[in-house]
Amino acid sequence: MTEQPKQVGGGRNMFGDFAPKLAELTDDVLFADVWNRLELSARDRSLITVAVLTAGGNTDQLRFHLGRAVENGVAKEELIEAITHVTLYAGWPQGMAAMGVAKELFHE
Repeated sequence: MTEQPKQVGGGRNMFGDFAPKLAELTDDVLFADVWNRLELSARDRSLITVAVLTAGGNTDQLRFHLGRAVENGVAKEELIEAITHVTLYAGWPQGMAAMGVAKELFHE
């Protein structure tokens, strides 16, 4: 496995003063531990995360993770293709909503 940038969460910045335990779990478990495990690259984790968020219709989280995916080396065209692929398995409404988020973000 090649060296990859350390993945860092923003839970404490977002919710540290309001929901400190959630912020701690986000930063210390989800990002510091799970996202930095060597068994999958950050790029692969980003593709998986985008697919799962698309399938679940979680467009608010998808906004962040599309940007993170690009930072982790996933091309915009690959993300569009992944969303298209997931749409046919997970549901048209979720896919259309996810593609709307991608279009909005990638045209900024």
